[in-house]
Amino acid sequence: VLTGAGISTGSGIPDYRDDDGEWKRRAPVQYLDFMRREATRKRYWARSFVGWPVMAEARPNAAHDAIARLERSGRAHHVITQNVDGLHQRAGSERVIDLHGRIDAVGCTECSTTLSRASLQVELESLNPDWTGTEARAAPDGDADVERDPAGFRVPDCPTCGGVLKPSVVFFGESVPRPWVDAAYAQVAEADALLVAGSSLMVFSGYRFARSAAADGKPVAIVNRGRTRADELASLKVEADCGRVLTAVADGLVEGAS
Repeated sequence: VLTGAGISTGSGIPDYRDDDGEWKRRAPVQYLDFMRREATRKRYWARSFVGWPVMAEARPNAAHDAIARLERSGRAHHVITQNVDGLHQRAGSERVIDLHGRIDAVGCTECSTTLSRASLQVELESLNPDWTGTEARAAPDGDADVERDPAGFRVPDCPTCGGVLKPSVVFFGESVPRPWVDAAYAQVAEADALLVAGSSLMVFSGYRFARSAAADGKPVAIVNRGRTRADELASLKVEADCGRVLTAVADGLVEGAS
């Protein structure tokens, strides 16, 4: 099962694209811009500070629960997710590749230091008490549409070496680590079919697995509202709510077999 942002909207986490696969808002921060410009890092962390509670408080929805049930029954043998929210694991899925990393961890870009995003939130609040209580509309992956000027927002350096701290996720413009890609390809190769849920597959990091499955002659089923990049590869396309469809699938396959 390959999942994208559309599977987590039922948990209150906004997605990136509309039904035509176009951006709903301006494109996310680019990796090189984050690394090269302090102003970009201030903007990112100020928005993340405001938006983090949405991610921290999100809980699995019916779609995550259905996939976990399919895994426990042996119907789904692995999950490759483009999401960084960790909700598949919270729902009980155990065989998960977090293709784009996890937003609940932070790492130094210069040394091996890692820390939890929750602990960094406490430090950001201590450094920026005047930002506490700032309200803004939630955006994808813990971002927020903050209107305040972030120029004065204080961002801590790595406590070990003073390097740049970055969330442990793959930014746009950053390459997915090769071992993660290879592991995902191996799972697709072992599978009888690929189910894509809640992804437009507009970025190559996810689309390549649909293309690989189709090239091997394996059925590709897609559950997603709106157009996807792999529509022409699909044996089945269902444009409907992921939670409702996947729950029906799990009910039929799991309970129907018991």
